Amino acid sequence: MPVSFRGKCVLSILAAGSLMSSLAYAVPSMLPSPPDINAKGYVLMDFDSGKIIASGNENMELAPASLTKIMTAYVAGQEMNSGRLSFDDTVTVGRNAWSSNRKFADSSKMFIEPGDNISVENILHGVMVQSGNDASVAIAEHVAGSEDAFVTLMNGWAAKLGMKNTQFINAHGLDGRDISTSPMDMAILARAMIHDTPDVYKIYGEKSFTWNGITQSNRNRLLWDNSLNVDGMKTGYTSGAGYNLVTSATEGDMRLISVVMGTPNQKVRLEESRKLLTYGFRFFETDVLLEEDETAITSKVWKGKLDMINLGIDEDAALTLPRGQMKDLKVEYSVNEPLQAPIAEGDVLGVARWTLNGEVVMEHELEALTAVEQGGFFKRLLDSIKLFFSGLFGGMLA
Repeated sequence: MPVSFRGKCVLSILAAGSLMSSLAYAVPSMLPSPPDINAKGYVLMDFDSGKIIASGNENMELAPASLTKIMTAYVAGQEMNSGRLSFDDTVTVGRNAWSSNRKFADSSKMFIEPGDNISVENILHGVMVQSGNDASVAIAEHVAGSEDAFVTLMNGWAAKLGMKNTQFINAHGLDGRDISTSPMDMAILARAMIHDTPDVYKIYGEKSFTWNGITQSNRNRLLWDNSLNVDGMKTGYTSGAGYNLVTSATEGDMRLISVVMGTPNQKVRLEESRKLLTYGFRFFETDVLLEEDETAITSKVWKGKLDMINLGIDEDAALTLPRGQMKDLKVEYSVNEPLQAPIAEGDVLGVARWTLNGEVVMEHELEALTAVEQGGFFKRLLDSIKLFFSGLFGGMLA
């Protein structure tokens, strides 16, 4: 579609209902306050948009306990993404990972022994389903040579993900000096776990795992909850941390992540997580308004081999709003005109801006979806003349 090259090009797309729906009585949408949560800190996050639906003390530094193992599994998953690790690799258990070590007394274990040769896949089951502290050390030593070296990877990924209140000191989460995280950081990590390492994340949905003749059930009892479609993620408990739980559940196309930290007992961490997820699914909705690499607008290009170029965004534009508000959204595409070749694929050429009741609720940069090379000499000359006269006569040429 030709557009004016003087100033900004603004296209507004308004959502319009049918005649019947426009005549129907509009029932006002009421949004209740989030539920009171019995935890030191909590977060409810929408997975697709990253929107925080509800939170309390979300940046408070708290002991993670076995929530640490989410990062342990995430690092392993990223090693798989890089090609340096696979599910079929064999882990040889060392003495530091021996389940009989005194430091693991009265804690969760996979019950592995020095000299055992175990696949990475089974070790990760021990980490993620059985919450094995011994298994966590075993995978750490296999990946990085020592647990200390693995912890540097954990903290490196934490920094890369923007986990500002997190410091890991081991691969398992037992209490120690300077160990810390926050509900917000755990939500960020959980979102990355699902998005970046989906094959590893699937293990969290398994309800039990057997090793060395011992069957242990997944401690995330929400996997058995018929009122929610929970497919992960991880529990944690130490005397210093209290009872923690990170959970993810889906309803239709919507996925939510809940984090509760520092609850008084196992029952409460389940109840509070259920409250948050139920609130989110009942009163909010998520929609992908524009998909990655989908054409948002086609704009005029000057001095190029092509006369038009498609503009879009480099990631899905997902938005979470209270139910009933999505229909009132408006979108404007502003293009930095005049666009002149050469243009490289990925060049930022404008912005997509969504508004609700006059307020901006989301913005994304508009990028060139294809490259446009410069045209020949006469094409550039002709377009230069047109651009010159358009400046004199108010942009009437196209």
